[in-house]
Amino acid sequence: MDDPSVWVLVLMALAGLTAGWIDAVVGGGGLIQLPALLLGFPGASPVQILATNKLGSICGTTTSSLTYLRRVRPDLSTALPLAGFAFLGSLGGAFIGSRIPKEAFNPIILVVLVAVGAYTLAKPSMGQLSQLRFSGRTHHVVAALIGLGIGTYDGALGPGTGSFFVFAMVGLLGYGFLQASAKAKIANWATNLAALCVFIPMGAVMWKVGLLMGVCNMLGGYLGARTAVARGSGFVRTVFVILLVVFIVKIGYDTWAQFAG
Repeated sequence: MDDPSVWVLVLMALAGLTAGWIDAVVGGGGLIQLPALLLGFPGASPVQILATNKLGSICGTTTSSLTYLRRVRPDLSTALPLAGFAFLGSLGGAFIGSRIPKEAFNPIILVVLVAVGAYTLAKPSMGQLSQLRFSGRTHHVVAALIGLGIGTYDGALGPGTGSFFVFAMVGLLGYGFLQASAKAKIANWATNLAALCVFIPMGAVMWKVGLLMGVCNMLGGYLGARTAVARGSGFVRTVFVILLVVFIVKIGYDTWAQFAG
């Protein structure tokens, strides 16, 4: 790869900062960083784009996870099995992702996002407070299954993983949006780490660009986590709904273009 221009580096820095903020609040920063990398490096291979995105993302999720740990103090007895199985799922997903036809994913993701959005809007009180649906071992088993399923998706494809974690923690386990975001960040950090465990030995990471985006992602992640903690679950829910609409429009257009082409 040729050395990027100053304007490309500025674009990468802004993308990393914005993605870090969005990712820390409700997840989905990859939908900012991935298009920016594709635009800035049209000659890069898909695996280079994915690997560099993961390097930038793990810097942000590290910062936001630590901020949430200090300020929200999420229940680690739930967060750790969620993250552990997410790590395993992401490892498996990274290996099997290349075998799955990518054109099958957009329609599936679109249906899921529309269902998630409709359910969230139909239940305006959902996620305002934590009202856990399970207790004891069942609670932890469901958390582990959530981690495994979404982690596998992240390893195989990835866009919107953080938001899926948040919704699953709210919709399936009954957490408030703020607590869900805190646990989602820890799990998302684990999936990013697992993907890098596959990508780094392959030599796929564009290190200079990835580290620049990582520094900006860290700043965005710190600011986003502090904003979410200060504004509470209502703010996180609002950002979540807005981001869902953006996702639906973006993936809906991609799906239409896929079949129209």
